[in-house]
Amino acid sequence: MPLIPLNELPAKGITYSRNYIDRLIKEHRFPQPVYLSPRRRAFLESEIDAWIKARVDQRDQVAA
Repeated sequence: MPLIPLNELPAKGITYSRNYIDRLIKEHRFPQPVYLSPRRRAFLESEIDAWIKARVDQRDQVAA
């Protein structure tokens, strides 16, 4: 299970601020992080990829 640290999300095209990501997590609109330590968190790459795919699928449904 590859993990992606918060600071590597831009490589996946996710350029949201840390505060905005925290808000999305709290609202259950973004994958929940895995805490590696009290101050270090990362995300499962598969969950990030699925979240991105869901955004694309949502866009495609609106366009159809």
